[in-house]
Amino acid sequence: MKYDFETMPDRRGMDAVAVDGIGCPGAPAAPKDGFDAIPMWVADMNFATCPAIQEAVIRRTQHPAFGYFNPSEAYYRSVIRWQEERNGITGLEKEHIGYENGVLGGVVSTLNVLCSRGDPVLLQSPTYVGFTHALENNGYRIVHNPMIRDASGVWRLDFEDMERKIAENRIHAAVFCNPHNPCGRVWTPEEIREAMAIFERHQVWVISDEIWSDLILNGFRHTPTQSVSDYAREHTAAFYAPSKTFNLAGLVGSYHIIYSAWLRDRQAKEASLSAYNAMNVLSMHALIGAYGPQGEEWLRQLCGVLSENVGYAFEHIRSNYPGISLIKPEGTYMLFLHCEDWCREHGLTIDDLLKAGTDVGVAWQDGRLFNDPWGIRMNLALPLHKVREAFGRLDQYVFR
Repeated sequence: MKYDFETMPDRRGMDAVAVDGIGCPGAPAAPKDGFDAIPMWVADMNFATCPAIQEAVIRRTQHPAFGYFNPSEAYYRSVIRWQEERNGITGLEKEHIGYENGVLGGVVSTLNVLCSRGDPVLLQSPTYVGFTHALENNGYRIVHNPMIRDASGVWRLDFEDMERKIAENRIHAAVFCNPHNPCGRVWTPEEIREAMAIFERHQVWVISDEIWSDLILNGFRHTPTQSVSDYAREHTAAFYAPSKTFNLAGLVGSYHIIYSAWLRDRQAKEASLSAYNAMNVLSMHALIGAYGPQGEEWLRQLCGVLSENVGYAFEHIRSNYPGISLIKPEGTYMLFLHCEDWCREHGLTIDDLLKAGTDVGVAWQDGRLFNDPWGIRMNLALPLHKVREAFGRLDQYVFR
């Protein structure tokens, strides 16, 4: 079966922040008259989800009762099978899996077990804006471990800075984004192993956000953080979800994998304190529909589409926009631009550049939210013809 990744659904008025939020505070500005908005900011996709998911949800809604429930055995089997076939994870048991009302909620619940409010927590920068808000709102002090670019411009972990920051700040917990948002790195086993050796030397617990782990571009492979060593397995809480993969963020439904019984028991207790961390029955059936054979085939085709989109955008920018630096993502569908040289050469601020794009309907995202003062983040999860249209506008009106 061939799935449709060439049609862009009309999401207006259908509960889509990506579209209806444009022009609101905290979102890209509305375009000038004569231009429609092309949503290229918030990280959800402008594709219809896998039909098997809709079918699973519809089947469940045909039964007229929606009372209290417990996660089904089919739910756990689906997660175990998916992780084994996608990521090579073996030995995963039902007891290691726990529901989370969003990855960020799980991150905070785990930090609340491992740390005290006001404690330092290590994060790489550029940094996903959700981490920044969640940690600061809950009273944690973020210590940034800035990544560096090698001679080829590829983002690399700065292990020397990492170890120094951990020692100087007496850090006991790190949040690790694998694959990395917004930079798009898919960390290699060697990179994760070297980071984990540092964490082990200093007895640092790791919270690994792996929500992007299914969205790996052609030629790369995801390595689960917990897989690289015995220490990583027992001292990491990993968080996953079908939401990013299948465009299901509105249904809410993440899960953790925690092997350590000590951490698992305490994290579950912490997550239960608000009596809010409970699964929605429709999100359960959506995951079961997603993590089946049709979902696997849909995802295979999607990753091919995203790889083509990323390849086109990367080459177009590199060939036509001198002064805009970027690396080609290895995973995710986000492109992260560093615009300092271009802005300085043209006597413009990053606000000027952002406005020039949003004026003509390219609804891209302010990269300062991700700890880069000259950054712009672009979502490429939309049909290739819309990606081409967006860059055509940038060619004609912005980078001319």
